[in-house]
Amino acid sequence: MQAGKIIKQKLQQTLRLVPALRLVWQSSPGWTSARVVLLVIQGILPVVSIYITKLIIDTVAVNLSNADKTAAFHRAILLIAIAGAVTLVTALCSSLTELVTTAHSQRVTDHMQGIINAKSIAADLEYYENAKYYDALQRAQQEAPHRPPQILNRLAQVAQNSVSLLAMIGLLLSLHWGIIGILFVAALPAMLVRIKFSRVMYDWQRKWTPPHRKAMYLSWMLTSDQFAKEIRLFDLGNFFSQWYLRIRRQIYRESLKIFTKRSLANFAAEAIAGVLIFVIYAFIVYQAIYGILRLGDLVLYHQALQRGQNDIKGLLSSLSALYEDNLFLANLYEFLDLKPKLVDPLYPVTIPRPMQSGIVFNNVSFQYTTTTRQALRDINLTIRPGEVVALVGENGSGKTTLIKLLCRLYDPTAGNITIDGIDLREFKTAELRREISVIFQDYAKYHLTAQENIWLANIELPPHQESIIAAARRSGADDVITKLPQGYDTILGKLFEQGEELSIGQWQKIALARAFLRDSQVIVLDEPTSAMDPKAEYEVFEKFRQLIKNQAAILISHRLSTVKMADRIYVMANGSILESGTHEELMQLEGTYAHLFETQAQNYR
Repeated sequence: MQAGKIIKQKLQQTLRLVPALRLVWQSSPGWTSARVVLLVIQGILPVVSIYITKLIIDTVAVNLSNADKTAAFHRAILLIAIAGAVTLVTALCSSLTELVTTAHSQRVTDHMQGIINAKSIAADLEYYENAKYYDALQRAQQEAPHRPPQILNRLAQVAQNSVSLLAMIGLLLSLHWGIIGILFVAALPAMLVRIKFSRVMYDWQRKWTPPHRKAMYLSWMLTSDQFAKEIRLFDLGNFFSQWYLRIRRQIYRESLKIFTKRSLANFAAEAIAGVLIFVIYAFIVYQAIYGILRLGDLVLYHQALQRGQNDIKGLLSSLSALYEDNLFLANLYEFLDLKPKLVDPLYPVTIPRPMQSGIVFNNVSFQYTTTTRQALRDINLTIRPGEVVALVGENGSGKTTLIKLLCRLYDPTAGNITIDGIDLREFKTAELRREISVIFQDYAKYHLTAQENIWLANIELPPHQESIIAAARRSGADDVITKLPQGYDTILGKLFEQGEELSIGQWQKIALARAFLRDSQVIVLDEPTSAMDPKAEYEVFEKFRQLIKNQAAILISHRLSTVKMADRIYVMANGSILESGTHEELMQLEGTYAHLFETQAQNYR
């Protein structure tokens, strides 16, 4: 039973090579073919070179006592010329191999990074809230660029060593059959050491991935502009730097223990191999001294022994390295095998355009997988076409989570959300999201041109579309952009040369312009004016209904003065809806909303 389990495991590991090689081939068929051909040629050339050397020495040795040396000299010159040609071809192949390997490696690296990027995009938002996902991502990023092409190299090296080894075995067998056995025994300890420590390193890497990520995070904080101000104001630079060094020292100490053990084991393996090889050398010298071997034979067997030793060592090393590659490929496949939980239906329904009855939340509840706390409980609300709905409540009340469900970044754990009575899960997710313009409170700041920052909301439009400027005017961003050195062609942020940094309020206007550019039926603004001054905020909301172009709108705001104009206001707390109604109705109710509104109003009296 145990033996069958081991065989099954080994077979599964071997089968991992197939998709890895497929990835290498897909990255660049031309370079892959060239690499394989060169490796095969380089496997044959050493055999040819050794045999020509033997012929030259034999020609010289046989004709030392011959009176007519002209014919022998001409024969030797011809052989030398052939040897020179072989050397030139070897040098040419070496140069070509360097070129092909460099170009091929770059292509594979780019291809694999593209696959990881695509997988990251396809992963549900839920994965990004799980530390194990980031561990898997980092391990995949470590293995993806070099592991698949390395497997191709190993397999080609196995083939190359095998071709050369077969020729060397034929030569050495003519001397004594036991030499081959001794060569294999000499190379075996090194192979076993590598296999053992491959498993040790694999287990160590998986165990220490979280500390590695913590160190990378600390380094990123020290070098990122996102934390630069606070690190200097609170004098945290040395604190974080020392923290980083403590983790790295711990990793260093643990890895050094493994490397030390591996080095000692390698030394023992090499010592055993060295002793056995010198035993064979002694046997060859004995044969030559007693006249059993000629001078050319001595050189031939000496070189054949060296080459045979290298070929066997290379063959077993490549096989043990393939075992190592198989182990670490699990890290790559662990990430690539992640399956999205939000899947499109086989037969998606077309989204109603325009909506007739609107969006309805029916007894919607939701719980994040990383916590036992309910984020939403029995939410019931309706958003009709052209209606402005406001969500108010303290942080953590579930407002943003509700929007994530509407955009189908998650599916409800109970209840459903419908558009004109059709469950969101019946629509194609990409088409659903095209109908919703969302600007979250933690909106993205793209270090691209001002024009590109807005255009990214709808990349199906031409990049110089007039509607980009129109959207900027609606959000108030046009006044900001026209004052920049290159106007709409100005790069925003300081990450790249000639970039211009904006204030938080100005960035928010850029983000708001993105929401207005998209030709959607629903617009969602999560704290849309929190960073704007009162004047800018007033300008945005004074003509809000004209700005949203009859779209259904959802506003999330802590400033209750900005939601007075909403058709319906929902007051949320602890994932539930406490109150709902118009501003006037909620004020008359004298509940939570009225208390919050009066409290805020006092600050302006």
